[in-house]
Amino acid sequence: YGGMGLDFSYNIAVAEELGNIRCGGVILAIGVQAGMATPALTRFGSHELKKQFLVPTIAGDFVACLGISEPGAGSDVANIKTTAVRKGDEYVINGGKMWITSGSQADWMCLLANTSEGPPHRNKSLICLPMNLPGIHIAKKIDKLGMRSSDTAQIFFEDVRVPCKNLIGEEGKGFTYQMLQFQEERLWGVATALTPMETIIQETIEYTRQRKVFGQPVLHNQTVHFRLAELATKVELLRSLLHRAVALYVEGNDVTKFASMAKLKAGRLIREVTDSCLQFWGGMGFTSEVLVSRFYRDFRLMSIGGGTDETMLSIICKYMNILPSK
Repeated sequence: YGGMGLDFSYNIAVAEELGNIRCGGVILAIGVQAGMATPALTRFGSHELKKQFLVPTIAGDFVACLGISEPGAGSDVANIKTTAVRKGDEYVINGGKMWITSGSQADWMCLLANTSEGPPHRNKSLICLPMNLPGIHIAKKIDKLGMRSSDTAQIFFEDVRVPCKNLIGEEGKGFTYQMLQFQEERLWGVATALTPMETIIQETIEYTRQRKVFGQPVLHNQTVHFRLAELATKVELLRSLLHRAVALYVEGNDVTKFASMAKLKAGRLIREVTDSCLQFWGGMGFTSEVLVSRFYRDFRLMSIGGGTDETMLSIICKYMNILPSK
């Protein structure tokens, strides 16, 4: 279908290299296209669906988006309200999606919707939804704290009709398909954070070496260079956890626990790195002229998007069997 057919470790290598882009929004848009909107279609979609949607997406002719989150259901995927009711050979879709990356320019959406009245983990399906159909309303492009170059849209569906053949895989398996790809999505996110953290630490070293306060470079203060050394050490520890998880995943193991640990640590560490380094930039750090302030805003999303820190902690606790009994 136009891809290279390589294993997931190559995705991670690409993700680490994309971290050299000095703008989180560009990295995010590529990540949605390559690792969030397309994996379920790649694994479970019909040949016809792959020809129609996957081939032009891989080629870069189509922009794809992922329609999961709603105003009342972000990390709580099971609680989505959007419905797709089968009528003849079509689904009729009603509801809405929120926080949809690339939503205002997408050619198609990988949509998660309720297709039956059954239990919340078995009543959802994934559907390839062309974004030019009647009844799709892009309400607004959301003004955000960071990732400002990445368009994020609120979208409503009003009696949108899509052929039943656009169903990805089996009806009722959408929640399961989505959970499977979360491992890859979260590992990708961790990988994209490593290089930006290294970049910010290195630029802070260079800036504090030439910026003088009280007659000496800021870097010569022990509290500064010790802190930077500590941050660099934490980044390397995160890299080791990521690569261990990826190696296990490529071998076919369930790495949900390790992926959740890495995602949790990445979100918290990049906040720690950007906040600590911004402080050493002084007044310049509070301006929009330096990279550290952009990354401070852009990567705050890491602890929210793709599953919050609290969601990661709940997953880790589940795998450690330490959740309180109900």
